[in-house]
Parts: sequence; structure tokens; C-alpha cells
Amino acid sequence: MSSRASVRQTKKSEKKQRIQEAAIHVLAKNGYHGTTVSQIARAAGVADGTLYLYFDNKDDLLLKIIDELTAQFIEEGKDILEQYESPMDRLRKFAELHLKNLGADEDLACIFQIELRHNLRFMKMFSQTRMRTYFSILEGIIHEACEAGEVREDVDARLTAILLFGSLDELVTNWLLSERDYALVEMAGPMLDILLNGIAKKTN
Repeated sequence: MSSRASVRQTKKSEKKQRIQEAAIHVLAKNGYHGTTVSQIARAAGVADGTLYLYFDNKDDLLLKIIDELTAQFIEEGKDILEQYESPMDRLRKFAELHLKNLGADEDLACIFQIELRHNLRFMKMFSQTRMRTYFSILEGIIHEACEAGEVREDVDARLTAILLFGSLDELVTNWLLSERDYALVEMAGPMLDILLNGIAKKTN
């Protein structure tokens, strides 16, 4: 690729990124149905027609934002998991990463927790792509924990993965609805303790 072509490609990528960042902010502020393509384009500092060079429509824009960010999260998660041998340590770090990423960007958390869930079609499309990979990673870690004797051998890995994701999901939603006077990532440890160790009082 020539230097001129490389510069054009870089500028194109930067413009696409700017549109996506603007969309996250506007969608979080106005909601999906209250947001127009013109509002997103204006926030990104581009013409309406420019947005259609990168995305088919508002639906396509939202889905690609969610898909790309989830893909980044999964890749980051895989890198982190390679740093730990214990399956339980991996599970804890994966949960912390989930909360850390969403807790670092309120607008992004709104997109995932509110806008995505208010559209059944979006949820189905999302579940058929990245979520399969996400749950596969969680199931794999839980299977490893069973084999390592860190959890009961009769634990249903799929069900545990669903319960874990549901717990993380609810923690993020509760954080958004609260005054957010605490670090979301700090909830990973207490949540995993309850999920993995239960709430029954220990007896000697």
C-alpha cells in the first residue's frame, strides 16, 4: 500500500471511530428511538451522507458498535486469561474485566444495558454472534475448575456461565441506576463469593 493510500485509510478509520464514539454519546443521552442519524453526524462533525459511507443505517451502526466493542473485550479477556493458571483466578479476572470496562464508560454501559435490551431483534442478533464466544469462554473456565477440583464435579458449566453473566449484567444495571458512588469493578469479588460459595452459614 502506498503512503498516500495508507494516509487515506488511516483518516477513514479515524472518521469511522469518531462517528462511533459520537453515536455512543448521543444514543446514551437520547435513547435509540430519540436519536436520529443527523444528530449523530452533527456530534461527529460530519455530513449525514458521510455516515452512510460506513454504516447502512442507525440499526447497523448500533450493532457494529456493540459487535466491535464485544470483540475487543473478548480478545482482551483471552490475553488476561493466559496470565493465570488457576481456573478460579481466571474466572475472577474475567468478571473484573467485564465490570472494569463497563464501569469506565457510563455511556457505553447505557448502550449495553438499556438500548441493546430494548430491542429483541438486536438481542437475538447479538446472542448469535459474540455472546456465543463469551459463554464458550466462561463454560471452558468452569469445566477447567471442575477438572482441577476447585468446584464440584457435578456443576452444570452452562448454567453457571448463564448465572455468572446474569449477575454481572445486573450489577452493571444497578450501578447505572444508583448514584454510582462506588467502583463497579469492586463488586466482582463479593458477587463471585456469593455465587460460588453460597449464602448458607458455614458450620464446623
